Amino acid sequence: MRQMADKDGMNIFRRLLDRFRRLKLPRLGLVPGIVCLCSFLASVFIAVSNMNIGTELLGDLNDFEVGKVADRDVVAEYTLSYIDENATRLRMEAQAHLVPAVFRYVVAAGEVSLEAWNGFCDFADELTVEGSSEAAMSLALRYEFPARFSDDVTSAYLRDPERERYRDYGQELLYGLFRRGIFALGAVDLNSYNPDTVELLIAHGDRTERERVYRSNMITMDNIRETVAAATDFGDMPAGFKAIAPDLLFPFIRENAFFSSEDTVSRVAEAMERVAAVVKNIEKGKRVIRKGFVITAEEIMDLEALSAALPKKDPRNAIGLAMLVTMMFGFFILLYEKMVPGEKLNSRESSLFFILILLNFAGAALAKNLVPPLSDFPVSLFFPTALLVMIPAVFMGPLLALAMALALPLCACLAGFFDIHSYIFALASGVAASTVLRRVEKRMDLFRAGMVIAAANCVAIIVILLMRTANLSGYPMMLFGAALNGVVSAMLFLGVLPPLEHALNAATVFRLIELSDLNAPILRKLFTTAPGTYSHSIMVATLAEQACQDIGANALLARVGAYYHDIGKMENPDYFVENQTDYNRHDDIAPRLSATVIRSHVKLGVEKGRSLGLPEEVIHIIAEHHGNSLIAWFYNKATKQEEQVNSDDFAYPGSPPRSRESAVVMLADVTEAAVRTLAKPTLAKMEKFIQQLFDAKVENGQLAQSELSFRDLETIKNAFAKLLAAYYHSRIEYPKIGGEPSKEEDE
Repeated sequence: MRQMADKDGMNIFRRLLDRFRRLKLPRLGLVPGIVCLCSFLASVFIAVSNMNIGTELLGDLNDFEVGKVADRDVVAEYTLSYIDENATRLRMEAQAHLVPAVFRYVVAAGEVSLEAWNGFCDFADELTVEGSSEAAMSLALRYEFPARFSDDVTSAYLRDPERERYRDYGQELLYGLFRRGIFALGAVDLNSYNPDTVELLIAHGDRTERERVYRSNMITMDNIRETVAAATDFGDMPAGFKAIAPDLLFPFIRENAFFSSEDTVSRVAEAMERVAAVVKNIEKGKRVIRKGFVITAEEIMDLEALSAALPKKDPRNAIGLAMLVTMMFGFFILLYEKMVPGEKLNSRESSLFFILILLNFAGAALAKNLVPPLSDFPVSLFFPTALLVMIPAVFMGPLLALAMALALPLCACLAGFFDIHSYIFALASGVAASTVLRRVEKRMDLFRAGMVIAAANCVAIIVILLMRTANLSGYPMMLFGAALNGVVSAMLFLGVLPPLEHALNAATVFRLIELSDLNAPILRKLFTTAPGTYSHSIMVATLAEQACQDIGANALLARVGAYYHDIGKMENPDYFVENQTDYNRHDDIAPRLSATVIRSHVKLGVEKGRSLGLPEEVIHIIAEHHGNSLIAWFYNKATKQEEQVNSDDFAYPGSPPRSRESAVVMLADVTEAAVRTLAKPTLAKMEKFIQQLFDAKVENGQLAQSELSFRDLETIKNAFAKLLAAYYHSRIEYPKIGGEPSKEEDE
């Protein structure tokens, strides 16, 4: 039973292993694999080194206590700025105590009090009109307004012959008091707020008026009698009213300014937001702890700040960083497998791809160690992110460059090398670098690209400074550094571009422009040994370039590919019709041998292109410009001479075009050669003839892998027809003059 179980387990394991082998997992080359391993080990080494740096520089902090004598020196290894939490807290507390308590003015309270005073006066006037005696009036007032007035106040009020004027005097005093505000303190502790003033909010419709009131001038129910007595001294009032005014008006006075906890808390919060943190600076080389001296609380604070700025001794940091690097490489491996570039990268491009990733991690780590902690400069300001994006933009395409522009700063940020401001700067610089090289044709354009990147960097720096609410004095240096970063990145790219072009053998714009020089030795040799082929190649290049421009393909690549597509004919130029005069060598040899010679020019062209170090894209055009089509003329001739003919012996050895540029060169090649056979070509005749040529290529499957659409074919046909019609336009024959033969001149 045990043996059967073991056997079943082995079978299951084998099935799982077979399934794993059948998975189409991405395979890394040797160089990318080594780069991945080195990056992983480097990240672990950096993290582990950072774990121990705090202990190496500061030692055990438990050795130091306030009041003890230090047994060793502690020197700051770098300049550090940190926030003094205790001083900042004291500053915020002081600012909170400077905020005045906020009271809200209630108009209705004063109106009710004035209405009550007028009611009292009206009642007294009614009693007077009725002729009631003083005793009856006093009893009536006590009944109507119980426990409000003393007998002395009531008697003085009723006996005064000028009592009719008391109404106006009282209204004047009450209005003045209510206008100033009678503050209700209750349980409010004003000692927690500004000791000199309070703030009174008075609402006027949609507008609120703020008024500062000195606490010494505040009117409360505790000092209202003194305030009324003082107010009567400034008015032209009878002595009798002045004597009883405080007691007479007191029952009608109400508080109309009430403490607003919500407004006060809001004012305190606003004041707290304006409080600047207390920043303390520790210069490099300063002795934070001095051996033989008593340790102070301030020195302990500096020591704790130095310790907090250093990485903590925690193995999880190393593990997390190593896993992060692994995850990021997994992401880039997916990009490596044709998800973003649009086509599979070759071994050299993939090696460069992973080396750039490694340089990003190493450079970001180095920049972080060079920039002092808590410096005002973003770390990425000292790191050429744009350079690492410009390289893939030229060699691997803008899509992959944009992906790297988004991913590389994120990786550095997640790894702890960049903070949020450094990430913003690196992101802006990288995205700008991925877009500015799309239409670069001259090396001078790289300098202009550097200026665009510098401008994007400056915008990013302005955003960062605004987020930091930095002073204007810090703008010039930051902007200079941002602009310098962009210009230096472009200059470095200009320096590394030529060796990278030759190392990768890449078809960059600059390399193609160099290859398009008609004075190149190989093209000069083609001109001298096979002038007809040379003329044919120039015309094919003109047709292919115009057609690629019209359909949005790489016109420069098509032109260069057309220049070199027939260089294999230099070995046997006389066997090709464009180089022949009256004698045709094929008349003396068998069709099968003729086909062999014709077919060989493709293979010879590929071999010669590789020996010249032409880019792979150009070599592909050389190998594919005939596809695997049949050499029909010699095949038909052979079928007339032989009973059994294998069509494979008369087919070109290449494969159908796999790119739009290669397909356009194929169509231009067959069109230019075939149109020469037309007698008196017109535009309509050319269009019809070219359409037949295109249809034949489609029917034979020569364009199936080229990604050309029917709309592209129509555009290409129109471009060819216009150019060829202009070239083969009709001519007139001039009569003989003086016995000379006639000459054909352009119309």
